[in-house]
Amino acid sequence: MVNHKDLHKFSAAGFLISLGIIYGDIGTSPLYVFTAIVNSQPISNILILGGMSCIFWTLTLQTTLKYVVITLQADNKGEGGIFSLFSLVRKKARWLIVPAVVGGCALLADGIITPPITISSAIQGLDIIYKGLPTIYIVVAIITALFLIQQFGTSVVGKAFGPIMVIWFTMMAVLGISYIVQMPGIFKALNPYYAYLLLAHNPNAFIILGAVFLCTTGAEALYSDLGHTGRENIRVSWVYVKTCLVLNYLGQAVWLLQHENLKLGVRNPFYEIMPSWFLIFGIGIATMAAIIASQALISGSFTLISEAVRLNLWPKIKINYPTNQKGQLYIPSVNWLLWAGCLTVVAIFRRSERMESAYGLSITIAMLMTTILVTVYLKRKKYPSYLVYTFFTVYVLIEGTFLASNLAKFVHGGWFTVMIGFLLFSVMWTWHSARKIRNRYIKFVELSDYYEIIKELSEDESVPKFASQLVYLTSANFSSEIESKIIYSILQKQPKRADIYWLVHVDVMDEPHVCDYKVEFLVPGKLIRIDFKLGFRVEQRINILFRKVVEDLVKNGEVDITSKYISLNRHKIVGDFRFIVLEKILSRSHNLSFYEQFTMEYYLILKELSLSEERGFGLDLSFVTVEKVPLLLAEADPVNIKRIQIH
Repeated sequence: MVNHKDLHKFSAAGFLISLGIIYGDIGTSPLYVFTAIVNSQPISNILILGGMSCIFWTLTLQTTLKYVVITLQADNKGEGGIFSLFSLVRKKARWLIVPAVVGGCALLADGIITPPITISSAIQGLDIIYKGLPTIYIVVAIITALFLIQQFGTSVVGKAFGPIMVIWFTMMAVLGISYIVQMPGIFKALNPYYAYLLLAHNPNAFIILGAVFLCTTGAEALYSDLGHTGRENIRVSWVYVKTCLVLNYLGQAVWLLQHENLKLGVRNPFYEIMPSWFLIFGIGIATMAAIIASQALISGSFTLISEAVRLNLWPKIKINYPTNQKGQLYIPSVNWLLWAGCLTVVAIFRRSERMESAYGLSITIAMLMTTILVTVYLKRKKYPSYLVYTFFTVYVLIEGTFLASNLAKFVHGGWFTVMIGFLLFSVMWTWHSARKIRNRYIKFVELSDYYEIIKELSEDESVPKFASQLVYLTSANFSSEIESKIIYSILQKQPKRADIYWLVHVDVMDEPHVCDYKVEFLVPGKLIRIDFKLGFRVEQRINILFRKVVEDLVKNGEVDITSKYISLNRHKIVGDFRFIVLEKILSRSHNLSFYEQFTMEYYLILKELSLSEERGFGLDLSFVTVEKVPLLLAEADPVNIKRIQIH
């Protein structure tokens, strides 16, 4: 495994990779930001200079200062992202689960609208060359192809991402400079005074601010992809990326000022600053950049959901690993849900200008949630209180203002991402809450009280042998206790004689990639407990991990798994293994509140749609027995029954 400290060193390869996978979203924002700012207003000097000033200072304060300088410090063993951040601080307060879940859902909702808006913005450049071309069908075809290739992995395509994005950013800088030289005085737009003038005097200031926010929507990806490239590569590459972005925005501003007092109409200043002979090449490069931006959001969504599954915030679902490349995964259910969501966005809004109305609202919420979690992290790291509270106050004010301005988009399409975010939140919150309700009613007993009877049962030949090696998955955090249902399963439901009883416990750690275990011999040669310590990014393949641990124990002479049957023992045949999975069934719930009853009913629906426990833990189904046990959520009602005496 790569040392996470080495990951943070700058390298040419890391620089190229960071350009390819991190900056897709923020790097394609020049396609639509100025179009959204101007909208239907006449082009005016103060609108363009003020808009340019707002863009520059938003990129500086929001992206550079908050994310590149401050948030990248919250490094969880080389990993970033809202769930990695939550894992760093979750022991500080239970309520931190709320901003973590809200932020995660907002990011996923953003992932549904990013591919349609970026690809539509790029493809609509063809309108300039081919008037009346039905670009919507091209957009649908590209989006569908993009989701189809996910199942094969993107490692081969990914190698081309870096060089393509170098071409993209360099092209934007050159195009911007070609117009800046026509009006060098445009650099005065970087003065924050023009931003103040625009926001103080334009009656549409709030709507403009919502449009300006689109320039920083990809900032969250800088932190989410920390584990792929490392801190120094992100920081160095951002200097280059920001320079190219600002130069392109300045070039667009010059073109707009050259068309003062006119209305923009269907024209896009991004394409207008391209020479006509270069237009078809520019559209091609823009389309590739848009596809890369979409790919980054899709991959990010897969990572986010896989982390949520490990942190018990999402139902267990099938996760595939199409390549051996680190971080490469594919989640079929999420892939096709995202695809359906993207096509729904295209069907509802049809053109990128309308999609801008829905874009930005959910990501503002995600950024606010990150601010809350980073504040707790900075306090945990013992930064001076005045700096921590200054950070919190400044960014709550900035992002609160952006949120208020984006709320104006709610009726124009923002409702769609809020609705998607709310549906995702309901799933995460229900799964988390139902687990807490279930755990409240799980009864634990002292395991030491049963040592003797388990030993005797193992040696009692009058009881048919159930399996040579019997394995139970336990949720008991301490080796001194066990669920009463497991004891009931071994001793009473059907007495299960075995040579050795194994208890396996999985503990999801706050670190991302840790993969450790410890073994306790509770009754030597008869009852053994294995505790797996797995990071929240480690696949929980219990079948493989358990086999490896047993092999190590046999190799060290700590356990003998040779069959005890005389005929098999003579030939040193290994005994059979059987996993017992206890599936807890909700049987009585009349003592739950209405909210808890609703939560449990919703949970049962989600459970039906998710992977079973045995599949979720990667167990070989041919060695698994599933036992259904009642999860009694209420004491049985007193029964009044009278015996009739027979005379």
